[in-house]
Amino acid sequence: MLKWMRSGSPWIWLTAGTVSLSLLAVLGLLLMIGWKGLSYFWPAQVYRFDVSLADHQQVIVGEIYETKQVPRQQLLEAGYELAGNDNTTIARYLIKTGNRELADLDFVTLLDTQIRSKEVAHGVAVIDRLRNGKFYGYPQAVMVNGSSHSAALLPDWLSQAEAAKEAILELQQNQYIPLNRQLASLAASSDKTSESRRGELLARLREVEHELGQVRQVLDGQSLLMKDAEGREVQIPLADILDVWYPNDMSFSEKVAHWGRQLGHFVTDAPREANTEGGVFPAIFGTVLMVLLMSVIVTPLGVLAAIYLHEYAKQNRFTRLIRVAVINLAGVPSIVYGVFGLGFFVYMVGGTIDELFFSDQLPAPTFGTPGILWSALTLAILTLPVVIVSTEEGLARIPPAIRHGSLALGATQAETLWRIVIPMASPAIMTGLILAVARAAGEVAPLMLVGVVKMAPSLPIDAQFPYLHLDRKFMHLGYHIYDVGFQSPNVEAARPLVYATSLLLVTVIIGLNLTAIGIRNHLREKFRDLEQ
Repeated sequence: MLKWMRSGSPWIWLTAGTVSLSLLAVLGLLLMIGWKGLSYFWPAQVYRFDVSLADHQQVIVGEIYETKQVPRQQLLEAGYELAGNDNTTIARYLIKTGNRELADLDFVTLLDTQIRSKEVAHGVAVIDRLRNGKFYGYPQAVMVNGSSHSAALLPDWLSQAEAAKEAILELQQNQYIPLNRQLASLAASSDKTSESRRGELLARLREVEHELGQVRQVLDGQSLLMKDAEGREVQIPLADILDVWYPNDMSFSEKVAHWGRQLGHFVTDAPREANTEGGVFPAIFGTVLMVLLMSVIVTPLGVLAAIYLHEYAKQNRFTRLIRVAVINLAGVPSIVYGVFGLGFFVYMVGGTIDELFFSDQLPAPTFGTPGILWSALTLAILTLPVVIVSTEEGLARIPPAIRHGSLALGATQAETLWRIVIPMASPAIMTGLILAVARAAGEVAPLMLVGVVKMAPSLPIDAQFPYLHLDRKFMHLGYHIYDVGFQSPNVEAARPLVYATSLLLVTVIIGLNLTAIGIRNHLREKFRDLEQ
């Protein structure tokens, strides 16, 4: 036994077991996040409950969101009047009922003892809307300017409403907004040509507003008459309806198709209802763009610093002090970088840019306010030590004979670095970039100070010059998770979105890392023979 202990085998097995447990824990966490997040988009069955409460009878229609077994004694202590006093448990259901026009909350809690009957609610429709969340009820008729039409024609009316909404969006983006921007650009001019041009633009703007008014008038006269489980009627504007489905009457293939559509909407749509509904496309776009900008900034800075430290600087006490400082920078809390970015980049650099180039817009800041450029620079400083250390280690692994051979053939030191050393060290550079991307994509604390917001009115990239707007604020998946999970006004409704967004953030990080790993492996194979 002592000989076996001295051989080192126990430590090998201990290391292998620890690594295996870590991998299993990570895999289990990802599976849990994936299951809870992706199951949110599955069309769950809707039930009809006949409920007997203390002072009245009630009919409730909704989805069973959560079921828990609660000890009877705990319910008695909470004030519930229950027969018996033993150690048995009672099922408690959390039911999503929606219908915010008729109730204050999206959810109700029922005990099994309060439910007189429970059955699948056939024929019930689930309406996904722009406002007020989902509605559970029974379609009665389509109302068009006061006249009633059969609810069976609802898909056709929804198609017409969708076409009208697309026409409104096209008019706004392609004509209304550009005309307003042209008028704003002519506001400071007073010559006759500008006055004539302004008159033409105003006339065209009135025509576009008239077209928009006509289309909106048609939409405003269309609504869907719904009836809830207790017979109360509600009219829902067709312009607010995003989707209609009958979960209890769908086949398995229809449920799979619906699940795919809902998942697609989650990835491609903008958020709504204080981030508790809709999609996360602006957050995906902002996360990827910020990471790409950070990578473009941190890579040359880190590589140049590592080249200077390893190839040019003398190895003395001063350079050793610099290396210690670089290593220690990696341990500084990220919120400190956020404070530095706010003070230096936003207020000092951004304020100076505003005074020099945007003085006519002051006191309203252009670059002297948090934005995606300052966020990328802050995270570049945060991840710079990782790139420097990784690049310097890659430079140290290159045999000195390769440098000496290049210099002996007449190449200068700069040519040797550019044509031989840096290409051979590129796998190590990519390793540092992978680590930098993995950390930067998940950071939230510094971004809260230098650019990220709960809701961004527009993307940092659009069709208007200069196309890439580095001064704009942006949305981020990490901050979206924080906001939905801890700042949401409707925590229960937002909980599945936390899991779904977390899975999406992990997927984005893995995708970025796999891309960098693929490039690194290609470069490693390319220069393997030269290293040997």
